Amino acid sequence: MKLILKWLLSAAALLALAQLYSGVQVQGFAAALVAALVIGLFNTVVRPVLVVLTLPVTVVTLGLFLFVINALMFWAASGLLEGFQVSGFGAALLGSLIYSLFGLLIDSALERLLPQG
Repeated sequence: MKLILKWLLSAAALLALAQLYSGVQVQGFAAALVAALVIGLFNTVVRPVLVVLTLPVTVVTLGLFLFVINALMFWAASGLLEGFQVSGFGAALLGSLIYSLFGLLIDSALERLLPQG
């Protein structure tokens, strides 16, 4: 139940992001659902591999390179999907930062509403 709710709220966050920032476009809630799923899968499967492979760069940049990895995941998802567009790497960087903030709010709210018990 919590996973489905998080997915729905993440899709709503993508729609809100598209309204707040013109560098990201989402064509409807169905496209947002698919985009949220793909971003989630990329962050679960691909991101850990990239983090390990780029560990020296991440250490040298004091962790700032992780923002680049997040932006690449966001941009890659937009490259695969029709109804989700990001206008460039800069837009992906800012969009992924805002989407991550929404994700933190969603996780915090879900933890308070549906605690693990």
